[in-house]
Amino acid sequence: MTYHISTLPNGLRVATETLPGMESVTVAVSVAVGARFEDEQEAGLSHVLEHMAFKGTKRRSARDIAEEMDMVGGNMNAYTSLENTVYYARVLKDDVPLAVDVLADILQNSAFDKEELERERQVILQEIAMHYDTPDDLVFDHFSETAYPDQPIGRSILGSPEQVSRYGRDDLLRYTGKHYHTANMLISAAGNVKHKDFLKLAEDHFNALPTSPAVAASKAKYKGGDRRTTRKLEQLHLLLGLEGVSFHDKDYYTWQVMATLLGGGMSSRLFQEVREKRGLAYTVQAFLSSYSDSGLFGIYAATHESKAAETLHVVCDEIMKLRHNIGDHELQRAKNQIKSNLLMSRESSSSIAEWIGRHILFYGRYKPAAEITALIDKINKDDIMRACNALLQHDNITVTTLGPQNKLPDYDTIRQWFHPDAGRMTA
Repeated sequence: MTYHISTLPNGLRVATETLPGMESVTVAVSVAVGARFEDEQEAGLSHVLEHMAFKGTKRRSARDIAEEMDMVGGNMNAYTSLENTVYYARVLKDDVPLAVDVLADILQNSAFDKEELERERQVILQEIAMHYDTPDDLVFDHFSETAYPDQPIGRSILGSPEQVSRYGRDDLLRYTGKHYHTANMLISAAGNVKHKDFLKLAEDHFNALPTSPAVAASKAKYKGGDRRTTRKLEQLHLLLGLEGVSFHDKDYYTWQVMATLLGGGMSSRLFQEVREKRGLAYTVQAFLSSYSDSGLFGIYAATHESKAAETLHVVCDEIMKLRHNIGDHELQRAKNQIKSNLLMSRESSSSIAEWIGRHILFYGRYKPAAEITALIDKINKDDIMRACNALLQHDNITVTTLGPQNKLPDYDTIRQWFHPDAGRMTA
């Protein structure tokens, strides 16, 4: 593994990781902007902009972009998150110049044609409608909105149909000018690529980016609360949790191990107790979603309405147990799961290129896999129990449900189950 980073005269950072055994290279442009950087009048605009980047430039039509990538057997895509947007292309090593040229073109010269915008708007509205029709996606949106009410970090990345319907070309140009500049961006490549050659390509093609100071996101303020949405479904979708830690927190990996222990795989406590032993749910999992200044630790389950109360009891009981008793074998198993997932993801040039961008934008530096696995190896039982106690210090839990509601306990009852002084519950 050979990693390099350089900064162009215009301030754009260029990073590469050379993997000589590969035939392919992934080129990624990471932008430090996402849904939580939007004000109320801009909700969903990061996602609209990501869609429109592929819909034509001053010298390429949308069809030209698609045909050029298909001609070399490459693939190109993008995604938007709360805190960043990533555009990437994966090609064979000889086609890296084309990948850089196309990415530079769409990010500096997008036409934002009105007809293309209207067509793509309909696609995005269908995406939103599909999201609303998917309860196990929608309940997660409700979870974030309830945990962080009236804040950009709590809003859906997709925006609302009403807002998406009114955005025009001027909105896209204004938003691009506000966020798409060298201080906010990084271009990375991973695979069979030489840093010197890639640096020259980046300098030649990304010379039209403006230089402006980065815009800070509003600070996250966790609040918590209760949101129950009745819908005629066969299952009740349950999400409950508390404020977690940011990805800058020194205990970030400890919390990740705690989530894996609790509900991160088929051998996890929740999977074994809720699904295997009691047959209460087909799906149950624990997770940590971390951001730059906050995070959410949650448990998701989908169960029959008649099993909802028992499922909640068992979930709370397992969290309480984690405060007092952790086996050496299960701890090692959870640590191995996280390390394996991390290392296996590095067998993909796409994952590595995105890893580089994410690390440099979020941490200011590249974190090698060996450094991360060493941190995970050091985690012990006391660390997990300390993290669990820290989790349970929060009084305001977040509870969101979607489906039939008649058999659910009230919010105050569930909140008491999560409090350390409540002791262990038995169903």
